[in-house]
Amino acid sequence: RIDVIATAIKGNLTVFDLPEIEITYAPPFNSAKDPVNIVGYTAENMLNGNLEMINYDDLFQYQEDKNAILLDVRTPTEFARGSIKGSINLNVDDLRENLTQLDKNRNYVIYCQVGLRGYLAYKILKNNGFKVVNLNGGYGLWSMIYPN
Repeated sequence: RIDVIATAIKGNLTVFDLPEIEITYAPPFNSAKDPVNIVGYTAENMLNGNLEMINYDDLFQYQEDKNAILLDVRTPTEFARGSIKGSINLNVDDLRENLTQLDKNRNYVIYCQVGLRGYLAYKILKNNGFKVVNLNGGYGLWSMIYPN
């Protein structure tokens, strides 16, 4: 993947070009959308304002904000194994059915293990009128930096 990114840089491509790069695909070794494509989609969403992210070191201000809710969208089993202090758990698979339990006047910080489910939860909440940001790197990154 690094050589693909290096070639893109040498070829003066931008993050907006990365989703369109064609990369060899073989099911045992790779998904149809290569991680290089996914990086491009993510960067594109962030630069276009379609995804609001915060980094782990920005989370402290949300933890101190009485109007903010940390929402862990992993499974209850994952949540029981560890979570960010002060979080509530609502599995992303159950989110749509539980939107009425959430307050649109609150600010939500969404996270999952690494980012995909957090992104899905972000889109669900954002499209339903909630104020929301997604924690970059999810609980996986958080727990490496701040182990319990």
